[in-house]
Amino acid sequence: MESEKYLEGQSMQRPPLFESDGFIYWKNRFETYVKSKDLDLWHVITDGDFPPIQFNPETKKDEVVSFHKQNDDLKKKLAKNNEAKMVIYNALPRKEYERIFMCQTAKEIWDTLLITHQGNNQVKANKIDLLVQQYEQFMIPEEESIDNAFAKFNTIITSLKALDEGFSSKNCVRKFLRALHPKWRAKVTAIEESKNLTTLSLDELIGNLKVYEEVIKKDSGNKE
Repeated sequence: MESEKYLEGQSMQRPPLFESDGFIYWKNRFETYVKSKDLDLWHVITDGDFPPIQFNPETKKDEVVSFHKQNDDLKKKLAKNNEAKMVIYNALPRKEYERIFMCQTAKEIWDTLLITHQGNNQVKANKIDLLVQQYEQFMIPEEESIDNAFAKFNTIITSLKALDEGFSSKNCVRKFLRALHPKWRAKVTAIEESKNLTTLSLDELIGNLKVYEEVIKKDSGNKE
């Protein structure tokens, strides 16, 4: 398979391979990769190319200058414009490259990918509304394991975060506790009384619940 030949992330030299079916997942990983390599590249991708502007000591103004008058510092900065395009190219399969090859800047490429796979502002708003509804209605059935419940819950909150929306850690902790089946009521009360919910992380909560879940399983086994 083409993706198997790609050697994604080998020696940190290749960005995550584009995934149209998991665009939000890819987008987050790609952003993290670029920022870990060079913050200037992420600036170019999201805000646009560095312009060929240089300070003129005679006029004491920033002016657009031709290539042969650019100093080395400016040339290095302008090289970031092409580096940003290349890092996106390296993440795209041929089909996606054909979609964006007419784009002149990294920002144009990035905006095209966002509109194509994430949608315009209205589509994005609709996705956010749907995810917020799923978050608010999230409930955990009696027989569902903590691991399975957390996987579903985490998908919702990470999807919201990828769309630049989200809830605070404190809100997520309280929501997960409220979503638990009534059989967990004693444990929820114990956590609320013994833990500071304003500082308790979601990961710590899940770990605590999983320990209690194992205790319940052992007790059930002993009674059989």
